[in-house]
Order: sequence, then C-alpha cells, then structure tokens
Amino acid sequence: MAFGDELAQVAEILPGEARTFLDRLEAEWVDEALAKTGTASVRKRRLPAEQIVWLVIGMAMMRNRSILDVVDKLALALPGAAVAPSAVVQARQKLGPKPIEWLFRQSAQRWTSTTAALDEWRGLRVLGVDGTRFAVADSDANKEAFHKHTGGNGTSAYPLMRVVAVMLLNSRLCCDAEMGSFGESELAVAAPLWERIADNSLTVVDKGFFNAPTLVPLAMKGTNRHWLTRSRVNTKWKVIRELGVGDQLVELSIDSHARRNKPHLPKTWTMRAIHWRDRPDGTAKYLVTSLLDPATHPADELRKMYVERWEQELAFDDLKTEQLEGSHVLRSRRPEGVRQEVWGTLLAYNLIRLEMAAVAQKADVAPRRVSFLQSLRLIRDEWLWLADTRTPGAIPQHLARLRANLTRLILPQRRKRPTQPRVVKPRPRKYDSKPQPAN
Repeated sequence: MAFGDELAQVAEILPGEARTFLDRLEAEWVDEALAKTGTASVRKRRLPAEQIVWLVIGMAMMRNRSILDVVDKLALALPGAAVAPSAVVQARQKLGPKPIEWLFRQSAQRWTSTTAALDEWRGLRVLGVDGTRFAVADSDANKEAFHKHTGGNGTSAYPLMRVVAVMLLNSRLCCDAEMGSFGESELAVAAPLWERIADNSLTVVDKGFFNAPTLVPLAMKGTNRHWLTRSRVNTKWKVIRELGVGDQLVELSIDSHARRNKPHLPKTWTMRAIHWRDRPDGTAKYLVTSLLDPATHPADELRKMYVERWEQELAFDDLKTEQLEGSHVLRSRRPEGVRQEVWGTLLAYNLIRLEMAAVAQKADVAPRRVSFLQSLRLIRDEWLWLADTRTPGAIPQHLARLRANLTRLILPQRRKRPTQPRVVKPRPRKYDSKPQPAN
C-alpha cells in the first residue's frame, strides 16, 4: 500500500460532517481580519485579498513549492488570464502582515480554548515561553531591520529575526507570539507577552527569564498566574522555613537598580526553592516557583513539570525541520513580507496542531503521540485534493475514507529517560596502541 493510501485511513475527526481542516479557519474571521486592518479588496482583482490570506498559509504549508505554484495548485486565482509573478508580489505587499497577525491571534485565542482538558495540571493551564530565530533573505532592507549576528566566529551569513512564543506544552498549540530584530534581547522581544498570559496558568521558562521585573508582575497581575523556572548559580536567598525534604520557602532581595527602573517592585520577593539535582561538582541546582503550597502543588510533580519545558523546543524543531522542510532562510526580501510570512507560518502550524489535538482526543492519547510530519503530509494532500476536485458530492466519501483509521498517525510511547548517567565510550582503534617503553 502506498504511503498516500495509508494516510487516507485517518480518524473520523468530524463524524457525519463533510468538513475539512480548512473550515477551522472561519471565513468570517478572514473577512473581519481584512476589514479591521483596512485591507479588504475594494474591487474584484485577479488575486483578491482573501485569496492572498490563503496563499500566505499555503506558502507555509508547501515550502517546497514556488509561490506561483502554490497559487496554481490551490486554485487561488480567479478564472481568466494567467497570474504574473509581479501580481503576486504586489498582492502580498498590498495585504501586508497586519491581517495575518490579527487572524493568528483571533484563531489562537479560540483554538487554544478547545484543548483545555489536554493542557491542564491541577487546575492550571501549563504554558511555556521561549524564543527561536529565523534566518531571512540577505537584502539591504532585511539587514537594516533585523541585523546579523556578530560573534567570535565572525558575522552570520543572513540577517536574523527573533521570535518569542507562548505555547501550550502538551498540545503544543501556539497561544501568542512577538517578533523583533536579532539585535534585541529575548527579554525585550518577550516583554509585551507577559501582560497577555492567561489567568489560571503556570508558565514554565528557562533561567534566562528569571528576574524580578518579568516574573513579579506576572504573578501579581491577572488572576492565579504562576511561574516555574530554574535559579541561577549565584542566586542568594534567605530561608524562611522548610516545607519538606529539599523544599524551602525563601526570600530574595530585589536590587535597587531594578526598583529604580520599575518602581512598583517590592523590596523583597518570596518564592519556593525546590532541590532539583546536583551538578558534577556537587553544588545543588534549584527550581524556583511562585506556587508556595507544597500540599496543593507537590515538589515531585513540579520537578517533572519543569522538564515539560523542552516540549517547546521539540515544537520549534517540528516547525523548522518538518513544516519549513529544514530550509533555513525565509523567502521574503522585505521586512513587512518577512513578518507576514512568519505570522502565516505560525497560523499554518496551529492548523496542523489543532488537527493533531482532535486526533489525540479521539484516540485517547497525548497529543505528542500524534506524528507531526504525517499530519502535515495528510493536510497537504487533503488541501490539494479539495482544490483539484470538481465533484463536491465526492467530498464526504473522500473524507470518510481519509479519516477511517487514526492509528496511522499514532506514534509509539517514548522511551523512558535512562536512570544511569551517560558515558562517552572511546572509539575502537584500527590498530593496536604502540607499546610504551619500560622505564
């Protein structure tokens, strides 16, 4: 059986309905995105604005195809004369990034609410915040907007865009994102995100975000918003009381420089410090969190929860390696086009993850057990088939056949992490070592 035939046997995600993944992105949202950003088509063009929205998503889904090929394969243009390459460029420029950004935020807010049961731990939605970077085309405009990385090994070949995303760590849906130049720090790019973190949540971050100006407001503002991270090596605190074995309530002093820049910060900062593991030299590593009650949020569970942070790294890898097919440079040569392309990439990524979450719920497995690569291939095949078909009556039968057996998308259980420390074994020698002379 061919691979395409195997993928044609996928779960009946939407029983009794002739719907596709395209219906996830409601037509009213697209119209509203164009209206709210002032980019709706005034007259019917060869490539109307609503079709360009789908083109941007198609570019992110079908990285191995040229933009004109995407237009052709998805039948995006109105019937008539052939579309010139310049018309596609002009249409993308006219649309700009704002409608795609609005559409991403609107859909993310709606879609992430559908996976609440998958993403909760003890009544809190578990989120991650982390950054990644994208290389962009080496044009003068992109170099000025995004900057190249300069280090000990010289200057990077391409300008780099920095993206910081908020992600649900189980379903791996992207809730929110900000983007900026590589010349800006990850903390600076992430700054607007903290105000928008959902209530009743636990945000897991790496130690680069462990600072009072970021985490104190996160816990103080909103409702029941908490954080979990690692402490730095040089972090000093005063122990208030012992909460259990390797579990302490501690107090840190917030330095005067931080309080001058952020006058709302208190002089001291109370948190919980949990022994995590020891370094090779015997010094201890600690997790720190705003969850202060050991009975409600046990230390052992928090230790396991911190490891979930790496799910976001795996999600970025899926996006870059599978969805973008390992292509390390984005297509667009202008900053506005780059931003449009990245918002479209995140939107397409969420469409894939949403289908995966539906399959996971139907199969009663964790979303990470569903193959991202096979789901992506399935969605591409489905979209191309729907664009090419001229027999709407065949769609229900096609979808029923397409979603007949969800087990084709389910991955085996992950192997447990080894309990013994890793050992680097020496490579075998081709020849015996030269004997050493006797003393």
